[in-house]
Amino acid sequence: MPTKKRNTKRILGWVGSILLTFILLIGGAAIYLSAKWKPLLTEKIKEGVYTGSNHLYQVDFKDIHLNLVTGNVVLDSVFLTPDTNVFNQLKAIKRAPTHLFRIKLAHLKLSRVRILTAYFDKKIQINSIVLDRPSIDMIYHKVPKQIDTSAVEQTLYQQISKSIKSIRVGSITIVEADFDYYSGLKKLHGVQHLAVSAKDILVDSLSQRDTTRVFHSKNIGFELSGYKTTTKDKMYTVSVDTIRGSFSKKTINVRGLKVIPLYPDLTFSRKYNVQKDRYNLNFNEINLTGVDFISLNNDGDLHAKRLIIGPAKVAVFLNRELPPPNFDKGRNYPNNALKRLQIETLIDTLSINKVDIDYTEYSAKTKERGTLHLTNLGGDILNITNDSLRLVKKNHAYADLTTHVMGTGKLNVKIDFNLTDKAASFSYVGHVSPFNLKVLNPLSKSLGLVTIDDGNVKSVDFNISANERGSSGTVKFAYNDLKINLLKEDENGVKEKKGLLSFLANTVLIKNDNPTKGEALRTSNITFVRVPQASFFNLMWKSVFIGIRETVGIEAVPVKPMKEPISSKKAERIKKRAERKAEREKN
Repeated sequence: MPTKKRNTKRILGWVGSILLTFILLIGGAAIYLSAKWKPLLTEKIKEGVYTGSNHLYQVDFKDIHLNLVTGNVVLDSVFLTPDTNVFNQLKAIKRAPTHLFRIKLAHLKLSRVRILTAYFDKKIQINSIVLDRPSIDMIYHKVPKQIDTSAVEQTLYQQISKSIKSIRVGSITIVEADFDYYSGLKKLHGVQHLAVSAKDILVDSLSQRDTTRVFHSKNIGFELSGYKTTTKDKMYTVSVDTIRGSFSKKTINVRGLKVIPLYPDLTFSRKYNVQKDRYNLNFNEINLTGVDFISLNNDGDLHAKRLIIGPAKVAVFLNRELPPPNFDKGRNYPNNALKRLQIETLIDTLSINKVDIDYTEYSAKTKERGTLHLTNLGGDILNITNDSLRLVKKNHAYADLTTHVMGTGKLNVKIDFNLTDKAASFSYVGHVSPFNLKVLNPLSKSLGLVTIDDGNVKSVDFNISANERGSSGTVKFAYNDLKINLLKEDENGVKEKKGLLSFLANTVLIKNDNPTKGEALRTSNITFVRVPQASFFNLMWKSVFIGIRETVGIEAVPVKPMKEPISSKKAERIKKRAERKAEREKN
């Protein structure tokens, strides 16, 4: 037995010595080869980036760590920079990309790199590449598009094929990136915590023509979480829960987009010298499908099959105690706003789903708020574009929308926009289903010192043509049993009924029914001249309102000529007066 134990110990000792020798040999060889391969690999990486980018980009790094046993490579202090001279040369021959990138990061990690395969077979195979917490600058340049299509541009494979047969990477992952977007030298946006992943990247003789790949990858996805910022004017915070995108699925999904004002409604409005809309937006979800990411990257164009908005809540507040703005709001008509977009845009269909809108005005006369509620807005808008080629073929956008006024009367409106007309012309037809007029009391009482005692809408039908100068058309308002009360405020601000005037209004002025018994339905032919301070939606609803008012029996109020723009000093005085009055009312 002792002899057996001694023999076992000798065998284990020999085996251990042999293994230790092998480990030392392999370790020594790895150290030696790593030192020998290090400058060669450094040269190949720099040459590959320079050649593969058509001399546009150069990569530099402080050090490279290579482990031949595991096949892991780590680059320290990495910088990817564009060569502006090369970019300008490409721009001159109309071959420059729309976007340039500057990237810097502490470490670039490559796992399971097959060094020997790369050296002997000229095939680069990498399991994964990880960019940990990089800083990425994306710079937009407006570049002339290539006109000469006769010259065939070389693919990436054709550019590298003399020195490399193929490149295959399992995945490229960008973790927790700081991303800044520039237009030239001006920084437009900046986000943090951006994650990007690309799967199954392949560059070889067959994949160069593979239409199922985007930028040589089977799929590129990105995600941004917990984005929050304050607008430049310090009046709003903007936050997003998540933004996700997939190149292969051609989708972008936005969840939890909120635009929140930093001040209460009156405080917000009084920070301006003129009337200014205050927005409070909460979009549960926004989805883009059929996104052309190639066009977005190459040309800076936004092309998508469908944009879906909603469910969402939109609140707009306007303080009427301040003077109107000096600019012409006609520039914000949808037709004109599309023309002013900096990027070429084409969205085949915009779908609106379950959007609630509250439009509130603060009356300078009553010192009260009145709110119009539009609930469950939904429908489609077709052919939203400023693409010159698309406009040659199809220069109209069409909207078909449905909502409920004050949560009850169903409103359907169809709008036809002429996208190329200089006067931003459009036409719209609509129908409102039956509802009780008393639901309008919260709005009419606060803003017009009128309440509705009784009355039912049978229907409202309108057909109107309009542009940025005004509108004309017909309104048919069918109703019955209309009775109103005219109000006044006493010295304590309490609203009281004007008995005699209300009686006269109901017996002499107001026509209680349409059609009146034994008569045909009255139709109102309207003409409305828009003042420059009136918005697109103001023109739409006011055109219909004029027809309703005339049908009821109230004559049209003559249109006042446009006032000269107020001076900034006068606007400041009006603002200060309103603030002092509000302060006195508090005390």
